Amino acid sequence: MFNKEALWKTILLMVGAFIVGAVVFKLSSTPSAIEHAVAGETQAVISWTCSMHPQVNLPRPGKCPICFMNLIPASSESTAKDNNRAAELRLSPEAQILAEVETALVERKAVSKTIRMFGVIDYDESKIAHITARIAGRVDKLYVDFTGMAVRKGDHMVEYYSPDLYVAQKELLQSSQGLSHTQAHGTKNHSGMSDLIPSGADPERANLMRSTIRRLELWGLTEANIRKILATGEVVENVTLYAPISGIVIHKNVVEGKYFNIGDRLFTIADMSSLWILLEAYEPDIQWLHYGQKVEFTTASSPGEKFTGTISFISPVLDPETRTVKLRVDAPNPDGKLKPSMFVDATVYAEMTHNGRIAPPDLTGKWMCPMHPVIVKDVPAKCDICHMPLETTESLGYVKPRTTDLPLVIPTTAPLITGRTAVVYLSDNPGYYYGREIVLGPRVDNYYVVESGLKEGERIVINGNFKIDSALQIQARPSMMNPARATSAPKDKTVSTRNSAPVPKPEQSKDMKRNLDLIYSGYFSIQTALANDDIAATVAAAKQLNAQLKHMHAGGMSDTGTIDSSVAMIAAANELNKARESFEKLSIVLFALIKKYGTAGNTIYQFYCPMVFDNKGAYWFQDHAQLTNPYFGAVMLRCGEKLEEITK
Repeated sequence: MFNKEALWKTILLMVGAFIVGAVVFKLSSTPSAIEHAVAGETQAVISWTCSMHPQVNLPRPGKCPICFMNLIPASSESTAKDNNRAAELRLSPEAQILAEVETALVERKAVSKTIRMFGVIDYDESKIAHITARIAGRVDKLYVDFTGMAVRKGDHMVEYYSPDLYVAQKELLQSSQGLSHTQAHGTKNHSGMSDLIPSGADPERANLMRSTIRRLELWGLTEANIRKILATGEVVENVTLYAPISGIVIHKNVVEGKYFNIGDRLFTIADMSSLWILLEAYEPDIQWLHYGQKVEFTTASSPGEKFTGTISFISPVLDPETRTVKLRVDAPNPDGKLKPSMFVDATVYAEMTHNGRIAPPDLTGKWMCPMHPVIVKDVPAKCDICHMPLETTESLGYVKPRTTDLPLVIPTTAPLITGRTAVVYLSDNPGYYYGREIVLGPRVDNYYVVESGLKEGERIVINGNFKIDSALQIQARPSMMNPARATSAPKDKTVSTRNSAPVPKPEQSKDMKRNLDLIYSGYFSIQTALANDDIAATVAAAKQLNAQLKHMHAGGMSDTGTIDSSVAMIAAANELNKARESFEKLSIVLFALIKKYGTAGNTIYQFYCPMVFDNKGAYWFQDHAQLTNPYFGAVMLRCGEKLEEITK
């Protein structure tokens, strides 16, 4: 039987679906607010193009026939007439809000670099004593009978018997027979025992006695031993060996009854009142480290307690495998809390001046030993250890900080780095933005030092610069990727780019290919984590990529630093929405990187979803052809389409 009710329901559903589809199509065909805001400033639009396919050139707005993205203005009457302002972009208040533009003033500011290093504690090699056998013999009595025993200078360690020493004592007694050894006016001996040989003694006997005393001293007998032998006329069978320094016995190579030969090592004593901290600094951090600098470090055995030391050596050689330089820090250990082989976390705080030199306040105007940096004095003097003249801390690489020496700095989010120089966007008037090339100095935590190109008090963009730059690139205006176009922008912007010659990609060196692989694989890890709605994995992948970027050797790539900010923002995100917003910026920069350097032999797939960010649309890249939307995740995992398969 025919069901009229079911038929009417079907008809109503079809009509409703048609109406909804028409509304969605109408909304998706409308340019976004930021496009309206930018396009509105160009007055009458002459032509429209696609940001992804610039060969498209149409006389009216609409959808790209290739990727179905909203078309954008390609040229206008005002831009064609005003070629001198080709590098300037104007955004309406609405567009500024959508682009999340933030500005700040260029300023002079005291900044300090925090360098974190890891290392291990070791013995101070200058305070290690090896007790070796000066003569062959046999151990008869062992006082230090285990490793780790603490001894003080002068403590007895072992008694031994030596036949050669026994014979030498006999010779001393024979050569001294008939001589008085109590007067203090004889010939001077090396040991100062001048009273043992009278001035009127037979020269031959005196020389024999003098050489015998010297031999006994070299074999380890003390002045007290020799005086006792001469006073009693008796030979000492067992000789006692004493500790030459205070410390800990770290090696014991003898036992009672064991025979030893000349040169055998019997004991090793280490003075642990001060120790060495062996650290490794990465190549970019070397510029911040100087001889005599203070280092703070902690150990797992004393949580919460900070120890201090002084840099006493910086290796002149860079390890080619780890790209690190080895450091040595002298650290006092009066309480014995520090022990060799402990791991340490070390931190150096380096305050800098306008010329990039380190300026530690506690060393200003002081005098320091070039061999022993622990020796610091207020006036010229000599080192207490090596007796070398002290030198000024200024001559060893330090300068006195002054207010006028404060460096000119900008936040790290402000510049778009392109190698030796960088591009920043300035705003003299609200809503107007233009780019300028600058030269950057070193990065100091969250700031860059400006070498040239900016003045104190100028206003620069510190957030939203990626979107401003992208808008300029899309409109074929001077931008980060092509700043040289500022004076040569074509007057007739209606010319299609379809037949323009492609820009040749740089030849990929081994280092460049490795760096591209690291960047691309890090990006794909972030994309996969976002598609899985996993914020923890997203942050972890971003942090790993951020760490690799920090210590990346450019290898011919001049602008890998442009991805630092977006990766850092993803690493700092605490929710998926914020991470996805930063991921869009990262995708924009990655696209520019792929266009300039290629895929490093990989196949990269480009995707686009028009519904992302309230129908604004966004694209992304994957290393596989199965679409997984990072902006929607499980909500609409397959939403979007594949635009291009990039192989070069």
